[in-house]
Amino acid sequence: MKVFRSILWLVIVAALAAFSAANWVPVELTIWQGLALDTKLPALVIAAFLLGFVPMWLVHRTTRWRLSRRITALETSLANSASLSSTQLDAASRRASENP
Repeated sequence: MKVFRSILWLVIVAALAAFSAANWVPVELTIWQGLALDTKLPALVIAAFLLGFVPMWLVHRTTRWRLSRRITALETSLANSASLSSTQLDAASRRASENP
């Protein structure tokens, strides 16, 4: 699976490099009335992509972290309740064998 992920990243980087080489033109971006930003087109596209990608990636990672903590807590709770019930069953079976 890691091989496919590496190949996918290689294809993405190659496509980004080809796009950058083909579109290396200056672009003027007007931010406000008197403020303009002169940059290259690939930098603008990459910045726009990261502006949309990073917040959603952070939400995804936060959700996974929160759910993994919740799963761990539930597994611990289940293990504790299972161990309590098995000890209770052992004590009950000993009491039943002592009182004929």
